[in-house]
Amino acid sequence: MKAAFSPYLLEVRPALRELIRLLRRDYDYVSVLASDTAGLSVCISQRAKSVSGQTIAVERGVVVRVYKNGQYAEYAFNDFDPRDPAAKARELRGALEAQLALLKAAGVKPYETPVLPDEPQTLFVEKEAGTLPEDADVQAVVEKLGALSDRGMSLNENALDCMINAESTHVCKMFLTEKRDLCQSYVYSVGAVLMILNREGNTQVAYDSVSGLCGTELFDRIGDKLEAVAALGADLLGAGRIEPGEYEIITSPEVSGLIAHEAFGHGVEMDMFVKNRALGADYLGQRVGSELCTMHEGALCAEDVSAYAFDDEGTLAGDVTEIDRGILKTGVCDALSALRLGVRPTGNGKRENFEHKAYARMTHTMFDSGEDSLEDMIASVRDGFLLEGIESGMEDPKHWGIQCIVKLGREIKDGKLTGRTVAPIIMTGYVPELLGSISMASPHRESFGSGYCGKGHKELVKVADGGPYLKMKARLG
Repeated sequence: MKAAFSPYLLEVRPALRELIRLLRRDYDYVSVLASDTAGLSVCISQRAKSVSGQTIAVERGVVVRVYKNGQYAEYAFNDFDPRDPAAKARELRGALEAQLALLKAAGVKPYETPVLPDEPQTLFVEKEAGTLPEDADVQAVVEKLGALSDRGMSLNENALDCMINAESTHVCKMFLTEKRDLCQSYVYSVGAVLMILNREGNTQVAYDSVSGLCGTELFDRIGDKLEAVAALGADLLGAGRIEPGEYEIITSPEVSGLIAHEAFGHGVEMDMFVKNRALGADYLGQRVGSELCTMHEGALCAEDVSAYAFDDEGTLAGDVTEIDRGILKTGVCDALSALRLGVRPTGNGKRENFEHKAYARMTHTMFDSGEDSLEDMIASVRDGFLLEGIESGMEDPKHWGIQCIVKLGREIKDGKLTGRTVAPIIMTGYVPELLGSISMASPHRESFGSGYCGKGHKELVKVADGGPYLKMKARLG
């Protein structure tokens, strides 16, 4: 069925249009982003149950952006009375003029930016979803997840707890200007299994997840992860320590996604180009990876948690080829950064919520597939590891350093898995060297959307990343 667009947003649309008309008397550009998002979050463990209508993206509010004399200003609110848009217009004028007065008194020299274009455009999108979070049978969900937790406990004798998380978010957003009217409604959902295990004082945490552009029907897939998580827990409890050094590695699709996110995700967010804080700006058109390294970024390059129709600045979603067979082609940018750099926006302007600033943010960041089987990849490794599961990662866009913490490594000797495991693993390197060493890639490719990405003042947005199995060289410790 279609994910129905918010009746509330449809109700206030005429009044918001009147607000834009009133503000246009004083400003050269006025846009409105209005959000109305519902959610369901359920967490079940052996010790506790939690049910909430809140997820990180649940909100109802409006942000207005205006332009005057080379400067932009914004004002957010969630107390709009559609019967009196004139009162809100007066409130906004007073607040925005006070902002400008404060900047002038403080001697701040703002970055002058051209006015955003405002071509006529109309869009109304309601994406498919099975069951909306607001319509879900919560008691049935709780019972189902509780049974999964119990079943998980039975799969590993060392299990202390088995936590099952399930979240679904119904996003409705409306972007209006004098000439534009864009509406979208879509649902994304995430499910996860987290098992805590202990054996002889050795405590480990095993984790796996599912995600997708769909409703709460995704929760039916969580149980498919139980056996894999229990087996991962056993491997972690039996893992040894790795001897630091440079190794041939094969990254699982999840680890490939972590590398994509940290290596050329943040590194080519083009608001960092404006601030001269990313080395990637100096490498456009140059080789940064092997011929097997092609990377896409955009809301349209995967059907996962960030597959929207337009971003929070009203730019239509895209599918950007950042790296094409090893050559860095472009980055991704928000609308204001695009104006400052003289390029087209890519549909990557995202806000944590209506009260937060729009940054250039990732959506789906994916390595392209290749033609090598996993079996052939393993057979080609003389001394190395198959890396699985992720903990965290971080990058230095200014110098292109990368650090990824990987959950588990499976030892490969002379083309065969030995059965020995090591954990945890810290992978470090210089991004062009790491991507330049990619020598094989599998046809199999996956997307993972269970996590969030932080930026700025730690604003969090939903992202997904992934790719195929990749063979490369890296420093492990």
